[in-house]
Amino acid sequence: MKKFFFLFIGLFSLLFTAQVKDPVKVDFKINALGDNVFEAVFHTTIDQNWHIYSKDLPPNSGIPTEIKVSGSDVELIGGVEEIGEKHDEYSKAFKARIIYYSEKADFKQKFKVKDPSKLAKVEAEIYYQTCDDKICLAPNTLSFEKSIENGKVLEDTKTDLQTSVADQGDQLKVASIDLQNPLTDCGIAAETPSENYWSYLLLGFIGGLIALLTPCVFPMIPLTVSFFTKGNKDKSKGKRDAFIYGFFILLIFVLLSVPFHIIDGIAGNIFNEISTSVWLNVAFFIIFIFFAGSFFGYYEITLPSSIANKSSKAEEAGGMIGIFFMALTLVIVSFSCTGPILGSLLGSAVTGSANVPMLLTFALAGFGFAWAIVFGLLALFPQALQSLPKSGGWMNTVKVVLGFIELGLALKFLSKADLVTKTFLLKRELFIALWILITIGLVLYLFGIIKFPHDDKKAKISWTRKGFGVLGVAFIVYLIQGLIPSERPRLQLLSGILPPVNVSYFHKESDGIYGMHSEHDFFTALELAKKENKPIMIDFTGYGCENCRKMEEFVWNEPDILPTLQNEFVLVSLYVDDKEALPEDQQITIDMGGGKMKKIKTIGDKWSMFQQVNFNNNSQPHYVLVTPDGKIINNPVSGYMPKEDFKNFLECGLDYFKKNKK
Repeated sequence: MKKFFFLFIGLFSLLFTAQVKDPVKVDFKINALGDNVFEAVFHTTIDQNWHIYSKDLPPNSGIPTEIKVSGSDVELIGGVEEIGEKHDEYSKAFKARIIYYSEKADFKQKFKVKDPSKLAKVEAEIYYQTCDDKICLAPNTLSFEKSIENGKVLEDTKTDLQTSVADQGDQLKVASIDLQNPLTDCGIAAETPSENYWSYLLLGFIGGLIALLTPCVFPMIPLTVSFFTKGNKDKSKGKRDAFIYGFFILLIFVLLSVPFHIIDGIAGNIFNEISTSVWLNVAFFIIFIFFAGSFFGYYEITLPSSIANKSSKAEEAGGMIGIFFMALTLVIVSFSCTGPILGSLLGSAVTGSANVPMLLTFALAGFGFAWAIVFGLLALFPQALQSLPKSGGWMNTVKVVLGFIELGLALKFLSKADLVTKTFLLKRELFIALWILITIGLVLYLFGIIKFPHDDKKAKISWTRKGFGVLGVAFIVYLIQGLIPSERPRLQLLSGILPPVNVSYFHKESDGIYGMHSEHDFFTALELAKKENKPIMIDFTGYGCENCRKMEEFVWNEPDILPTLQNEFVLVSLYVDDKEALPEDQQITIDMGGGKMKKIKTIGDKWSMFQQVNFNNNSQPHYVLVTPDGKIINNPVSGYMPKEDFKNFLECGLDYFKKNKK
């Protein structure tokens, strides 16, 4: 519904379960460049749909890749060089730009061996995090060691610090945790749904129906249908031609999306750049304001008349070609009304998903299908023309209402530009206040208090128009709630449209999440759970986990979920990217084979390995419900998921615990 709300004060989520993943392969080598100069190269190969971050990230916006090259006889030359196709986009969760690589990336560091006659040991380390659009994996640290002697790189060497994975598992394995046999089998995660193209088809269909009600299009309906039903002596041929006419309308709108597929093929990151570009979002803001002025009747947006004239002349060709150009003429001459609506579809698709061209194809197909079905059905049942309302001032009312909607949508693009630049001038409350002002203007118009250039100055206000005015008043009352300070975000219907909850005049940084002061050590949480006789919710998370922030902002704070988290569970948030060092006696290195070693030296490393050893999983967010005696209650879940799935997961485990608690 939010996708529809984004377009007509109408804009989703994925459920994902996983086990231990290793989507990034890292190969390390040293190249000799001559004159005792060498180059350490980390070559990463990344599975499809996954990515790793650049070393250059803004603070608090993901985990940057870090490269370290050292040695007693090694002198670094310059900094780390990154090679690969960069992706640069704005993250709603981090409220900052993020830079990442997909498919492959190389990280290079030049260095010099001070004394080539001596055996030089070179130690190299790469620290990185891997994410896709649903989950992030725990940051990974891989270490390598090679030796150089007399200008030559020797075979891989090993260190004396290695221990086995089994030994590490013995240290972190909790004996009571049995992943294969949870106490109850409820709450099994659903399969990941595919991209919901059909919602955009319906979105376009609704847009097409609205466009039919505008003064540019509506008067053409009876004229066009009458042409096909009365202009031909053979009525069956007239109806057939009308259906062909409808098909060509659908085809023309679908063809409008073809250039976007071509652009995407040439520059696959172009729509991401559009979505996150400050200047393009400002441009969209100005364009939508311009659209609104057109709908209000201050001017018209039309294509050059020469285009329409050429299309009209082509109709004289007759037959299929003539019908095609009739359909093309309709699309062209109605542009002043359909252009802004199609622009809204484009804006919604660009901000709605990575697969913009396909979404546009479905949206435009829905738009064209609405027109095709209306013309086709009326050609089949021409008597229905008598039931259509007469053209009149109500069509201008539809246009003006669309103008107010365009104003509201324009603010969305201005807000994104504000977030990308980190100016944070358009606060959440200011955004809401502006929407309230726009809605007040709409209500005043619907009740006839204010008028626009094409309105009949003495027109009687219909009860239907007054009814929509009352709905506008109700929407104002709803919006006012967002201006009142609250511990929990209000206006859930508008999540993803309004600025984030922390871009606010009333926001204050405080410990905990929504008043919940979570533990950060599983074993401490276990003791607390025993004391309070409550189940534990383990939240495997990360400071740089975008999907974790999405869950917290859009799911945890729901009114039927937050009280359950606050009152019924002991929450333990285990940050797998916490860089605080472990005590030295707890730091170990695991032999990964092939000259690779994984160091367990930070708190994040510890909880990442804890997650893998006990739950065979390394993705975040990952949620597990555990009893005070350390037994898994139900099936764990991973990734950003719909509210109902997360709610079922919580209720399933909580109900079992309450029925069986001691």
